Amino acid sequence: MLEQKIRERSAQLRDQLAHFLADLVRIPSLSGAEEAVVHRIADEMRASGFDEVRFDGIGSVVGRMGHGPIVIAIDGHIDTVDVGNRDLWTFPPHDAHLRDGRVWGRGAADQKGGFASAVYGARILKDLGADLSPFTILVTGTVMEEDCDGLCWRYLIEEEKVRPEVCVITEPTSCRIYRGQRGRMEISVTVDGLSAHGSAPERGVNAVYKMARVVAELERLNERLPSDDFLGKGTLVVSEIRSVSPSLCAVPDRCSIHIDRRLTWGETEASAVAEIEGALQAAGVEGRIVVPEYEGHAWTGRVWPMKKYFPVWKTPAEHPAVAAAVEAHRGLFDVEPVVGRWTFSTNGIALAGLHGIPCVGFGPGNEEQAHAPNEWCPIADLEKAAAMYAAFPFRYAALRGVR
Repeated sequence: MLEQKIRERSAQLRDQLAHFLADLVRIPSLSGAEEAVVHRIADEMRASGFDEVRFDGIGSVVGRMGHGPIVIAIDGHIDTVDVGNRDLWTFPPHDAHLRDGRVWGRGAADQKGGFASAVYGARILKDLGADLSPFTILVTGTVMEEDCDGLCWRYLIEEEKVRPEVCVITEPTSCRIYRGQRGRMEISVTVDGLSAHGSAPERGVNAVYKMARVVAELERLNERLPSDDFLGKGTLVVSEIRSVSPSLCAVPDRCSIHIDRRLTWGETEASAVAEIEGALQAAGVEGRIVVPEYEGHAWTGRVWPMKKYFPVWKTPAEHPAVAAAVEAHRGLFDVEPVVGRWTFSTNGIALAGLHGIPCVGFGPGNEEQAHAPNEWCPIADLEKAAAMYAAFPFRYAALRGVR
């Protein structure tokens, strides 16, 4: 009966939810510059009846409903990537508009749509007068995820001691249920050479040529990286190469590459670094390997560094969080959900990967829209997601034996 009422109320709020998302899309919010959008969100949360609305030390907005023993977080990051080549857009990227059953604009799918639905999912429970006494529901609009996924939740957990029992991640899933993702890390490799005049290269040692041998080994390494039946294959991409020399008519004396490494189940920072060391040895080259740190400034002015290692995670299919999402989906929509995993990375790397907090994903919009020009999110997905976020706590509590 509650799920039927949730579905009805979600349908009634559909247009308001779509316009709220459009408001968020109209406010640019690159990582570290989210101040304006979090204030807009805070206003909406207060108007929706949240018991508490606050900002944490790095600027994430945290809305709370209830103060019961079962702490459930519903998380969405509210920063976006930049717009890229504007020539690829058929409209101004922040000109949010509703057309063809969609909300259009940068961030509509990745991932302000999921967050907007989370706010309205909590509002639905308040509107229906649902018994929230078993729950503390935290709706978190987190910052700086695009620059450094997971940093926002590491801060909440480690600095502010916020530790939910379970988290629903609202990144786009095409309204499927997701329960994991590959991890990722960034790695830099630097090799040295010896500069000489370009007219006599035999007098020097070309660092670019040395690095070329390393890159060839890394290409071969990518082919033999392990795979997981659920999460897929680990991958390696050399995403940038840079060299240093006294001039453009000189032998370069230093060369560096940047590696984007996607980690599948069983792979770790140590194992990935060891493989790079092996590639250097196979190429017969000495080099320096570094896992860099992120040190971006939050809109609050705070700098909270984090190593760019983001562990792999997956929640077992039989876990109560996944089972609750499946049962809520059946109860709301009377269809069997698809259960899968993300291709990209999410804040789950800190929640589940670093701190062992079970996560499950459900979000409006399609993963393929993330970072793409002419981005859009279906309004029907927003309605479904808001209903799911409202229904999930009760299904989860029932599986926990709490009525």
